[in-house]
Amino acid sequence: MYLKKSKRKDGRIYMSIADGFYDKVKKHTRTITIQSLGYLDKLESEFDDPIAHFSAVVKKMNEEKNIKNSPIILKLDSKKKIHINTSSRKNFGYAALSKIYHELEIDKFFINRQRTQNFEYDTNAIMKLLVYSRILNPSSKKKTYENKDIYFDKLDFSLDDVYRSLSHINKHKEALQLWMHNHIKEQYNRNTDIVYYDVTNYYFEIDQPDDFRKKGLSKEHRPNPIVQMGLLMDTKGMPISYKLFNGNTVDKLTLRPMLKEVIVNNDYDLGRIIVVADKGLNTGDNLNYTLSGNNGYVISQTVRGGTQAFKDYVLDESGYTWIGDKYKIKSRLYPKEISVTSVTGKKTKRTVDEKQVIFYSKDYDKRAKADRAKTIEKSKDLANNPGKYNKATSYGAAKYIKNIEFDKKTGEILSLSSILTIDEEKLRKEEALDGYYAIVTSEMDKTAEEIIEIYRGLWKIEESFKVTKSDLKTRPVYLSNKEHIEAHFLTCFIALVITRIIQHRLDNKYSITKIIENLNKAFCTHITENIYCFEEYTTILKDIGRLLEIDFSKKFCKLSEIKKSLASTKKG
Repeated sequence: MYLKKSKRKDGRIYMSIADGFYDKVKKHTRTITIQSLGYLDKLESEFDDPIAHFSAVVKKMNEEKNIKNSPIILKLDSKKKIHINTSSRKNFGYAALSKIYHELEIDKFFINRQRTQNFEYDTNAIMKLLVYSRILNPSSKKKTYENKDIYFDKLDFSLDDVYRSLSHINKHKEALQLWMHNHIKEQYNRNTDIVYYDVTNYYFEIDQPDDFRKKGLSKEHRPNPIVQMGLLMDTKGMPISYKLFNGNTVDKLTLRPMLKEVIVNNDYDLGRIIVVADKGLNTGDNLNYTLSGNNGYVISQTVRGGTQAFKDYVLDESGYTWIGDKYKIKSRLYPKEISVTSVTGKKTKRTVDEKQVIFYSKDYDKRAKADRAKTIEKSKDLANNPGKYNKATSYGAAKYIKNIEFDKKTGEILSLSSILTIDEEKLRKEEALDGYYAIVTSEMDKTAEEIIEIYRGLWKIEESFKVTKSDLKTRPVYLSNKEHIEAHFLTCFIALVITRIIQHRLDNKYSITKIIENLNKAFCTHITENIYCFEEYTTILKDIGRLLEIDFSKKFCKLSEIKKSLASTKKG
């Protein structure tokens, strides 16, 4: 670097600090301005001798640059031993997680709420450990605590402190979700005109249910007690809020409490929303609640479970528009009568105006027929060898058999005396509806194509559930106290939000699985004194580092530099 003095057309001298470098592309030396200083005559009013002053500044900058870029000389002791049960490896990838955590000011949230408490442990430090580890190395709370030394942060608390903090964390779960929502709305221009809602469940490694963990319809077909989770998500794939329900709560009963939580109990300021959900949430009570709040819906509707008049409309070729040679769509405005439960439990009827959108795909048609072919083969075997089956083992295949009966107590087939045959008429009726899907909506002004496109976004929330179960390993849950369980899911929610934000900032170029995998490659090993050697550098780490201003490329790094880099991620 050098002090550059440029004479302008008016004769005045303009000063700046510049540096030169060789441009490999243009193959000549180029100059870049490091810092503009101003005109010499103006600087003379501030400094006795501007040239001498800034020459000294440049000299100091060059000295610091040379020190920073000077080679590191290592002196290794060949006699040095490794202490038992110690590791020299540390993770630096969590710097990216720290950046988002502090941008959302989750640290401030917990620090502010701990000021009025009389416990000594640092809730924010515990939360950081739980969230970072849930992303990078998901395991039990005990295992997470035992592995806390892989991070550079000071995590000065006990395992008992971790468990004690869970009750405190749980008390603030609704407030923290709202806090994060407001920060995301401000930082990422969150659009809540359309919100996606779905339900999944998580199992526990226990046999006996309790008041919270109950046996219900497991998405993974497991016999274990479960808890239900409802998740609300925006169009960018970023979670807005979640709510836990008892394990035996059916999906359709979760939507109204979820919407009440974010719209009535806590003011998320979502404005008018269009709720997008699958057919399991399509009930009169849910539609009525949504419309009564001046909101809208886009929700799938069963075709096979519809009325005969609806099926006739679906199969009527008139009105369809083909898109290419594989897809066709049509729609109509149709008044729908729904059943609504009053506060007294009485059922009343209400008619709502609705747009029905029918979508057909040849690929879906072929897939449905291929899936059914296996069931038909089982049905034929059942008809020929009924003694091999009972009610449980004949599941799915029995619906295509005529006049089949089961013993209510034992589940054994009772119709062995008669000849079992395939119900060809029922089979033909089902096959006729293969490939057809129905979506119903309150949004009359939107085209059929727009409604289909909106509904397709539901896959993002389904993918989020997969992320929580695979990458974040949210289940099985090894906690029994309800408050602790709630706190566990809050840490998982924060982990999901942080990874989604990183993925969004990378323009969804990489999956969350790949992002986590590469952050786990940013490990370094303590060599000697305060020097660490980094092991890997990847394209994904390069992209993450560029976006979040974190340098993952250094092979050797001093501890002071690492700490300085981590400190920069905490400035929010």
